[in-house]
Amino acid sequence: LILFNDEVNTFDFVINSLVNVCGHDSMQAEQCTLIVHYKGKCDVKRGEFDDLEPMCTALQDRGLTAEIQ
Repeated sequence: LILFNDEVNTFDFVINSLVNVCGHDSMQAEQCTLIVHYKGKCDVKRGEFDDLEPMCTALQDRGLTAEIQ
C-alpha cells in the first residue's frame, strides 16, 4: 500500500490517518509521513490485497492519495 505526498493534508492528519486506518503506532506513522513528505511516496503497509484494499479505500476517503501496487 503506497501513500503519496500531497500539498493539502497536514502532517498530523496523515499521522492520525496511518494510526487509525493502518494500525501504525505513532512513531511508525510519523516516520512514514516524513518519508512521504521528502521522497514523494512511502510503502506504508504490505500484505494481501484483500487486507490492503479496505485500508486503501479508507485513506482515499480521508482525501489522501494511496494505491496498492
